[in-house]
Amino acid sequence: MRRREQREHVFKLMFMTEFNSEEEMTEQLSLYFEGLGELSEQDQEYMKKKYAHVREHLEDIDAQLNSASRGWKTKRMSRVDLAALRLAVYEMEYDEDVPTGVAINEAVELAKRFGGDASGSFVNGVLGKIASEKEEKNEEKAADTEEKAAEVPEENA
Repeated sequence: MRRREQREHVFKLMFMTEFNSEEEMTEQLSLYFEGLGELSEQDQEYMKKKYAHVREHLEDIDAQLNSASRGWKTKRMSRVDLAALRLAVYEMEYDEDVPTGVAINEAVELAKRFGGDASGSFVNGVLGKIASEKEEKNEEKAADTEEKAAEVPEENA
């Protein structure tokens, strides 16, 4: 199974989370994977792990989304958009295997496919803001590192 397909399944699991309690999700996960039919153990483990990791970082992810989306707190967002955004922010912040551009593009495609007319542009706008803030932080860190390196006196000069 390709990464895009795996990502779509994790997105669907994130969406299901909005309608089920944490206790119910254990059974829902089993039912979901049973419904997929022939699925390699490796694919299933990857999807379960990614889903669990997103859930683990949900508080931080939601804080970033609330900060980046003016006038649209996570409580007001469509559940489709929210599932796509949460997965993308997780990939951007915590999954080094997924480039930021890929995370954004995949989330936009999921939002367009499963969401409303404006979902794709909304998701793109929020993720674009988060990505530019992340880039600014990385540039500041790089500049700080260069300054500190310049301050270190050379030995035996």
